[in-house]
Amino acid sequence: MSNVFSQNDFEILIATRDRSNLDFLLPMFPFQHFSFFNILIVNQSETEVLISDFKSVRVINSTEKGLSKSRNLAIKNASGKICLIADDDVIFAKDFNRDILSAFEILPFASIITFNHERIGDLQPQKKEKASFLHDKKSIWNVSSIEIAFKPDDIKEKNITFDEYFGLGSFFETAEEFLFLKRALIQNLKIYYSPEIIVSHPLFSSGKAEGADNLIYARAALFYKLYGNFAFILLAKYVLFLIRKKYIRFLELSKKYKIGLAGIAQFKELTQNKL
Repeated sequence: MSNVFSQNDFEILIATRDRSNLDFLLPMFPFQHFSFFNILIVNQSETEVLISDFKSVRVINSTEKGLSKSRNLAIKNASGKICLIADDDVIFAKDFNRDILSAFEILPFASIITFNHERIGDLQPQKKEKASFLHDKKSIWNVSSIEIAFKPDDIKEKNITFDEYFGLGSFFETAEEFLFLKRALIQNLKIYYSPEIIVSHPLFSSGKAEGADNLIYARAALFYKLYGNFAFILLAKYVLFLIRKKYIRFLELSKKYKIGLAGIAQFKELTQNKL
């Protein structure tokens, strides 16, 4: 089996909302017109319809809500041999596609490779590691979705999807990429890190809003999904951590803990109904 990939083997999966034209793609590709790349866009909207006049740019319009649902729809319809997950506000680095394809050639047993990215305005990239390594259940905590490239055939064969209860626009707005990678590890897929910087991203991230009610709510649900009733202890430790780091005030302790309890209750209700 050949491990050499061409540009035609590469596809970018972009999640977006309420788009009526492709102009948002222009700043994402500052070095080359976007039509040079194979792109699949999932546009979630109840009012706007997105149409592409470019053969290389496919569009799926969906009335569903939630980032994880968008990602899953894109994976289901992906046609590339190597696919990259992307948001609609990233800026791709020059030669990012070549770096990604090269990494998959160097690491032929990888089903998923995570890369590095920069935050606009930061002086240092997000990851400090300079060499490739094999991910484990600990290291995948530190991965952003915009760093993830994968072989869709491997993902589909193992029925690996994003958990649609988690991610922006869903019940619990965090950790969708961690849960995706965790499922891949459980299925014994090889996940590697490669240090190339492939995108830059705005400095603010919803994942950095420590102390926000929606994040505490979501983290508590995640604790319960992963650890069951031990989540109540982890939630207490998490709230104390937020106080210690001055993300919240001591007077907010009870309020924030109750928000976490509500997240756990919501997760239990959702999963019981599913069963």
